[in-house]
Amino acid sequence: MRSLQPLEAPVDPVDALRRVGFLLERTRQHSRRVEAFRGAVDVVRGLAEGELATHVEGGTLTDLPGIGPSTAGVIAQAAAGELPDYLAAKQEEHGGPLVTGGETLTEAIIGDCHLHSDWSDGGGPIEEMVLTAVELGHEWMVLTDHSPRLRIANGLSAARLARQIDLLRRIDHSLGESITVLAGIEVDILDDGSLDQSEEMLDRLDLVTASVHSKLRMPREPMTRRMLTAVANPHVNVLGHCTGRLVTGSRGTRPQSEFDARAVFEACAEHDVAVEINSRPERCDPPDDLVELALEAGCLFAIDSDAHAPGQLEMKAYGAERAERLGVPQERIVTTWEVDRLRAWARGS
Repeated sequence: MRSLQPLEAPVDPVDALRRVGFLLERTRQHSRRVEAFRGAVDVVRGLAEGELATHVEGGTLTDLPGIGPSTAGVIAQAAAGELPDYLAAKQEEHGGPLVTGGETLTEAIIGDCHLHSDWSDGGGPIEEMVLTAVELGHEWMVLTDHSPRLRIANGLSAARLARQIDLLRRIDHSLGESITVLAGIEVDILDDGSLDQSEEMLDRLDLVTASVHSKLRMPREPMTRRMLTAVANPHVNVLGHCTGRLVTGSRGTRPQSEFDARAVFEACAEHDVAVEINSRPERCDPPDDLVELALEAGCLFAIDSDAHAPGQLEMKAYGAERAERLGVPQERIVTTWEVDRLRAWARGS
């Protein structure tokens, strides 16, 4: 995975708007600011040939629905062959490295087992998530929108998931060698350890990330049984954000779940399930001591972005810094593997 190089003039208006949105998402700026620029991209793309030039020349860009002074300024300067001032400022402010350390491992990461689109609670359409992944040098990605019982996140019913799988197959076929788009899910681990999706639908997926989202304060013993049951399920490939903790951010903080981590990680090693190193700064999950315990237990790992917007795909740099600092070997990190090896592992072959 690489960082995007700063844009220079001349720049297409759509590219300028997309890059501003990316930089704002990358540093977790307010969603309304991001939506203004992402929305402006859709407006410009929807214009008839010559219509954008007419609005630029007439100074009427803000007459277009969804185009405000800031987005109009970016469009007008880009259309004039200039690097927009707003974009230049954001590149200066937000364009540097996200974290110091882990650069070698960051460069080695070529995939992502956990990311979301606007089909569930993500902020970007699938096509934009894919395009951004290509720009960042991903060789493969697994779309993992939420499962149905997570209604607050607009989880996918079996019917919606089936439609998404068909769409992803078409997108993957259309992209040739540029990237492999795999169909997955972040499936809820229910109270008894069963999974929140039918066997039939899970069989159709390329990879399954399983996570606990409810009753995070369940007592230690039943939580341990819950997680052990899920890890032993042959459909599960990755155990997502295993403690459920939040350490910072707009949602506040939340303590980690209580469970027998050694038993869970030993089960992950036994069943060839990767322990996710969730790269979101507000999660930083599992904490360092549990990463070390999983390493001792012989686990595989998946350094994932848990991206809910295109600009968050680069957050894997945070996870790479932690993994490199804690001595996680690259060969045990599935998100550095070539796609054929990843697929064979996920199939259990």
